[in-house]
Amino acid sequence: MQKISPRQVAAVIVMARELDRAEGELRGLIDRMDEEEQAALVTVMWIGRGAFEPEDWDEAYQTAYDEATTPTADYLIGTPHLSDNLEAGLEALGYDAVDEEDQVIGR
Repeated sequence: MQKISPRQVAAVIVMARELDRAEGELRGLIDRMDEEEQAALVTVMWIGRGAFEPEDWDEAYQTAYDEATTPTADYLIGTPHLSDNLEAGLEALGYDAVDEEDQVIGR
C-alpha cells in the first residue's frame, strides 16, 4: 500500500463507525490529508468494495487521483458501508484491520 499508512485508514474506519457523532472530525481528518493520501484512501475503499483487485493498486490509485472531482470527504461519507469497505480493503492488501483499529483507539 502506497501513499497512506494502515493506521491512517484505521483512524478513518473508527470515525466512520461513529459517523453520527464524529462526522466533523472525520471530515477534518480527510481534509487534512494531501491529494495523494486522499486518492490512496479512496483506492483502499474501492479494493474493499471489489471494484479493483489488490494487484490493480496502481491503476485504481491513478483513477482515484485523476477523477477526483468531488471533495474526498463528501464522496467517502456518502459511500454506503464505508467502514466495512475500508476494513475489507486493508485485509485484501494484507493488513490486520482490527489490529490497526485497536492501535488507533488505544486497546
